[in-house]
Amino acid sequence: MHAAAREGTSRGAAVFRALAAEADAPPWEAIRDVAPGLGAHIEHGLGALTGASGLDLRTREIATVCMLAALGDCAPQLAFHVAGALRAGADETEVVEAIAQVSLYAGVPRTLNALAVARPILAAHRGVPHVAGRPAGQADG
Repeated sequence: MHAAAREGTSRGAAVFRALAAEADAPPWEAIRDVAPGLGAHIEHGLGALTGASGLDLRTREIATVCMLAALGDCAPQLAFHVAGALRAGADETEVVEAIAQVSLYAGVPRTLNALAVARPILAAHRGVPHVAGRPAGQADG
């Protein structure tokens, strides 16, 4: 493996740990026995994308929440990234507004489904300190 590939893979694992709950296993581990190349691609891609300049991790997670909500049929991934957005410093209002934005472009049914996935995660996260030290749902200022 080239040095750049190793760096992307290592960064991918670090980003996953920053976004995941302690008990969460990386998705590439679940498919390593069936599709090891795909697992490596996912791990490296996560590291390469989040290592690019221009967007911080919080913003990338909000964008990911929007994309997964718009795609639909991605409940496990959406749940992970809603929690990841909160861990990366987004607040509850930002996550809900990002999902609401989806209604204009992907439809109300997908938005309602995404909110149903997000609701228990948001409820569980209330009162838990963010990375930035601000409780979930507490606005700046």
